[in-house]
Amino acid sequence: MLKPEAILINTSRGAVVDTTALIDALRSGRLAAAGLDVYQDEPRVPAELRELPGTVLLPHIGSATGATRDAMARLCAET
Repeated sequence: MLKPEAILINTSRGAVVDTTALIDALRSGRLAAAGLDVYQDEPRVPAELRELPGTVLLPHIGSATGATRDAMARLCAET
C-alpha cells in the first residue's frame, strides 16, 4: 500500500516484513528502497535482497550505541 517513491525502514522485528514480497516490490519498482536492521530469517539474509540496488542492510546493530547499551544494562540490574 506504500507509494512507489516510499522507502521501507524496519528496525523492529524481522517478521514484520515479508521478505519475498519486499524483494518483489523492490524489483518491480512498487517500492523505491528499503533500509533493514532486522531480517525475517536472521541471521540469513537472502542473496536477492543483498544484491538489489536501493537497499541499506545493517547487521542488527540498531541498539549498539553506548547510551542504549548502558540503559539496557541498567534495566537488567534494576529488575
